[in-house]
Amino acid sequence: MQNIEKITDLETYSVRHAVLRKGKSIETCQFEGDDLPSTHHFGYFVNNELVGIISIFKNNNSIFAANNQYQIRGMAVLESHQKKGIGELLVKYCEAYCKKLQSDLIWFNARTAAVGFYEKLGYTKVGAAFEIKDVGEHYLMAKSISNE
Repeated sequence: MQNIEKITDLETYSVRHAVLRKGKSIETCQFEGDDLPSTHHFGYFVNNELVGIISIFKNNNSIFAANNQYQIRGMAVLESHQKKGIGELLVKYCEAYCKKLQSDLIWFNARTAAVGFYEKLGYTKVGAAFEIKDVGEHYLMAKSISNE
């Protein structure tokens, strides 16, 4: 049974707020580009309850030479459902989706605490850690998906 479905940007807010913007206003859950036609949002459901989310944005980072890049943003799984493989399924789903869009590369800014999770999925750190205001320390991470 497929638990991953396409959702709207507004549907991501409940999980984004609980996991990524805890204690902040709900407005902080809206990301620039959320409503663009080239942005895609996916949700992981358990018994019809949204417990995990991921969004991909058509966004080229000039650090990388690849022409057709997507950025993952807002990947989050509710605390009660973490460590069950849901995050991995969401990332792999987006990789397959990006391949259908003929993407060459996926990149994102990963929270320091999540770096190990992404490294297990084949993503590589690029450069040194940096601070995102009001969010914390991050690493730029990327993975080429064109030749897999």
